Amino acid sequence: MPAIDEAIPTDLEFYDYDTRLAAYAVIMDDDRVLLSWWNGEGHSEPGWSLPGGGVDLPETTEQGVLREVREETGFDVELTGLLAVDSHIKAPEDRLLATDRWARHLRLVFSARVVGGTLGTLEVGGSTDYAEWVPIASVPGLPRAGIVDVGLAAWRATART
Repeated sequence: MPAIDEAIPTDLEFYDYDTRLAAYAVIMDDDRVLLSWWNGEGHSEPGWSLPGGGVDLPETTEQGVLREVREETGFDVELTGLLAVDSHIKAPEDRLLATDRWARHLRLVFSARVVGGTLGTLEVGGSTDYAEWVPIASVPGLPRAGIVDVGLAAWRATART
């Protein structure tokens, strides 16, 4: 079990901090992975991400990731398994929006396969500019969100079993 970061308050109850639920997909095509280009939304450095993002309140995580993948890549996908559940904590000063509240980010990563659609971002005015099939071998040298490494590590671990 990892050590608890001493900078994180230990006296907060679940209603004293925000929780963000997000779902992402690892979609492979031989030696390529489908990634989406996150534009940084004007406040962060842009970089590659797995297709996915925040799950809307009325959605299940599965519905959320299917919607996000469609918006960001143009593809319809079928989920083939749950690869990872990842969680991290952000201090108020590290959050994108000004706030005095801590946040827990809970991210589910699914494996998926393309079943329809055409490559092309459908999101207009959003955080994703485009999506591309990227050779896995080139991923380590790319600017990317941590969720890419989380997803690919989980995919590799599953592929070995």
